Amino acid sequence: MDMKKIIDKIKNDLKLSADELRLLLETEDEVVLEQIFAEAYRIKLKYIGNKVYFRGIIEFSNICAKDCLYCGIRKGNKNIDRFKMTEDDIVKDAVWTYENDYGSLVIQGGEIESPEHASFIERVVKRIKTETDGKLGITLSLGEQTPEVYQRWFTAGAHRYLLRIESSNEELYKKLHPADHNFARRLDCLRELKKTGYQTGTGVMMGLPGQTSEDMVNDILFFEREDMDMLGMGPYIVHNETPLAKEVKDFDKEKQFMLGLKMIAACRIYLKDVNIAAATALQALNPQGRELGVQAGANIVMPNITDTKYRANYQLYDGKPCLDENSSMCKGCLQRRIEKVNETIGFGEWGDSPHFLKKKK
Repeated sequence: MDMKKIIDKIKNDLKLSADELRLLLETEDEVVLEQIFAEAYRIKLKYIGNKVYFRGIIEFSNICAKDCLYCGIRKGNKNIDRFKMTEDDIVKDAVWTYENDYGSLVIQGGEIESPEHASFIERVVKRIKTETDGKLGITLSLGEQTPEVYQRWFTAGAHRYLLRIESSNEELYKKLHPADHNFARRLDCLRELKKTGYQTGTGVMMGLPGQTSEDMVNDILFFEREDMDMLGMGPYIVHNETPLAKEVKDFDKEKQFMLGLKMIAACRIYLKDVNIAAATALQALNPQGRELGVQAGANIVMPNITDTKYRANYQLYDGKPCLDENSSMCKGCLQRRIEKVNETIGFGEWGDSPHFLKKKK
């Protein structure tokens, strides 16, 4: 199939087939890739506008009940110090986010299901809403929970939720997770989040051992089929204290990075109006990773606002950037980076997904 025909279809806003998406993800032609990224950015401007939204992320706990085979904070990793921030510390960081005009934050932590944990998050969300006069947008990324817990957190004031599927291929999912992890449960949780009323996001890793380009195409079709509002994806990066690391012989940073950009571009081209994050993992692979992610079609960036004393113990993969930068340094650095690529930052705005808002009309 001729890549020129694919580019022409994109330029004319025609929908790509699965085979065309696969070729887009497989191409290594630099001239073609420039065209693809340029078209993805054009579509981003058309459906999202010339704006990037900041989500200040608080990684409040690395205590996790899951034992995912790729993750640095997996339950089985005995070589990290476990921590959990206090309610007061989380709320203090959230208020800093609000006072610095981010408009929105993400509360993320290891996956825990317990009545105590559910009540803890509920109290935190309510306090943040009170302390910021209801003006700070709140996204949660706290894994699988019961429908009742999702509803409690939504009622407390959270309005977006990110639950990554990691791979929509159930067999590959099983290879990434121990036997007690259940693909069907994760999918049910995603659907329950939508039913509850959250703007719902998911995402996958790209470049996993055993993953094919067809798998990634099917991930994109999965995002469409499940009517996702937001995407938080990233290239797979090895964490050396995980079982999956043993399956990686030659880790190619440049190849993984380009795959991350191609997946952002393919999703923007195919899905048009969803929110797409330029993941921190991109910057771990390339110093200009997040800016290049924006230029490939992303519109969300998540500066880390967690206290620096905790950051070294919240590493899902090796080489995570910005571990020693405080919140103010992260803000200034990212602002300069984003403005350098001629984007404006939606300070003080929630930056809700146009895809979600369209459904509400």
